[in-house]
Amino acid sequence: MIFDFNLGLGSVLVPLLLLLLAGSLRILREYQRGVVFQLGRFWKVKGPGLVIVIPGIQQMVRVDLRVVTMDVEPQDVISRDNVSVKVNAVVFFRVVDPQRAIIQVEDYLMATSQLAQTTLRVVLGKHELDEMLAERERLNLDVQQILDAQTDAWGIKVTNVEIKHIDLNETMVRAIARQAEAERERRAKVIHAEGEKQASAALLEAARMLAQQPEAMQLRYLQTMTQVAGDRASTVVLPLPLEFLGRLFERPRKDGEGT
Repeated sequence: MIFDFNLGLGSVLVPLLLLLLAGSLRILREYQRGVVFQLGRFWKVKGPGLVIVIPGIQQMVRVDLRVVTMDVEPQDVISRDNVSVKVNAVVFFRVVDPQRAIIQVEDYLMATSQLAQTTLRVVLGKHELDEMLAERERLNLDVQQILDAQTDAWGIKVTNVEIKHIDLNETMVRAIARQAEAERERRAKVIHAEGEKQASAALLEAARMLAQQPEAMQLRYLQTMTQVAGDRASTVVLPLPLEFLGRLFERPRKDGEGT
């Protein structure tokens, strides 16, 4: 029996080459990139599509370029006016430089999460409670800018930060409710006082106009008497103006009498 050495070698090499070729093929989606290392050194960023990696010589790390939604765990924050609150937020970011995201930091997801927690505590701790509740958009922007600047070296772009909840204890909630009620009462008193002031000014102006026109004063007097006469349930005594009485009792003058 004669063994064909070339035929036997070919039957072994062909499957081996096919196996190596299959193991060297990588398919990257449109939102993925592959950071390729050759003999331990950075070589290039590949993708998307079909990528060939030489087994044993090259290694590839996949990086997702889509926006990551990260929920920041509730943080204990002490405001500038010494009020303890729990604050949680959500951070939106994405990788813009796959090379730096893999080389500059061990785990960019964990690093960004830890940085977001500490930044949230530091930024909110510089503001009073009223500012946290009323100026949330400005605080979101402050946290986002600080995170974006610090993660730029990792090839990460922080697109948005949203503070979701600011939880207060029951004692502080009742104190805020009392403060809001006192503020509403103060505004009501101010509005009432302003109305009294305007009404007094209007009455003063009306009195001045009536004083300048005695006939208008008499007409107003007669109008008041007509309104009172319509109510028969009570008796009202109205004083007569001195000028009106003087005209009633004025004696007619005869011709030739002096003044």
